Amino acid sequence: MSDEERSGRCTVITLGTCGGPKLRVDRTGVSTAIVVDDAVYIVDLGYGASRQLIAAGYDFSQVRGIFVTHLHSDHISDLANVLLYGWYQGLSESAKPVTMLGPGSRGALAPAHAFAQEPAIVNPEDPTPGFAESYRYLLQAHSTDINDRIRDNLRPHPDEVLTARNIEIPFQVGFDPDTNNAPEMEPFEIYADEHVRVFATLVEHSPMSPAFAFRFETASGSVVVSGDTGPCANLERLAAGVDVLVHEVIDEQWAERNYADKPEAERQAMMLHHLSAHTSIEEVGKIAQRASVGTLVLNHFVPGHLVPGRWHEAGLHFDGTLIVAQDLDRIDVDAGRSARV
Repeated sequence: MSDEERSGRCTVITLGTCGGPKLRVDRTGVSTAIVVDDAVYIVDLGYGASRQLIAAGYDFSQVRGIFVTHLHSDHISDLANVLLYGWYQGLSESAKPVTMLGPGSRGALAPAHAFAQEPAIVNPEDPTPGFAESYRYLLQAHSTDINDRIRDNLRPHPDEVLTARNIEIPFQVGFDPDTNNAPEMEPFEIYADEHVRVFATLVEHSPMSPAFAFRFETASGSVVVSGDTGPCANLERLAAGVDVLVHEVIDEQWAERNYADKPEAERQAMMLHHLSAHTSIEEVGKIAQRASVGTLVLNHFVPGHLVPGRWHEAGLHFDGTLIVAQDLDRIDVDAGRSARV
């Protein structure tokens, strides 16, 4: 596409909308694409994200950047497929390696839950690898396949098609994964090219930390993707005046019912996580209202099977446009007039 043909048109595609490590037939894992002209930027890689990109009509030759909010499995489980399948679906056609950015290591294991005995540790030599280190581990795990295909199929070396880096948190914000995991801060730039500028901020998803939300600034308007977070001042600051806010949501009434009959320790642990590290239907509408958001797009549904009417209650607290997203929805970003297409 020539400079004259570039319009700066921006579209959000909800590639997958299911939250949590659940396999469903009606929703795939959480992943969002921001498309500017012919350039694609992906936020999170839940299960099926690679397939959903193809289903949306794109391939990996168009991908310019991949951004991971945090390292829970439902946000990175398709990372291996980006390489192993993207290799044959356009990655090798990219002029330069695709930039992938995600959280660094939290530095130490989170304390064991108060109701649990000290559990065994997986990979005790490196129990909390960051995003870049996790990617290198994946390369090692699949090295038999990768080396065979380099030699037999003449595939390029992975370093020629993908580069993974950890997002460096500004030192002065005072981040601590256990005691100050989302200190109040100003958003900071992590990526820029001719189509977008991308900003990050820390959000509240303890004990998984660091966890980020991202803001994309384009010629057509702005998009924020919340990642997983409880109500958080940093998220509202990042989302202030944004045209489209793609925000996670949990039905707190479902959570209360779902864990009512569980052993008390499990019930308390799960309710504490669900209601502090995620955002309720009521609260997500209030957040969007306070931030003066144009269009609120709900995604990362927990649970993924509730009837739509319950999710629409977020609109009781929000005056803008509310979209209860389905997989592969498209939302045109047009400052002040964003809508599903």
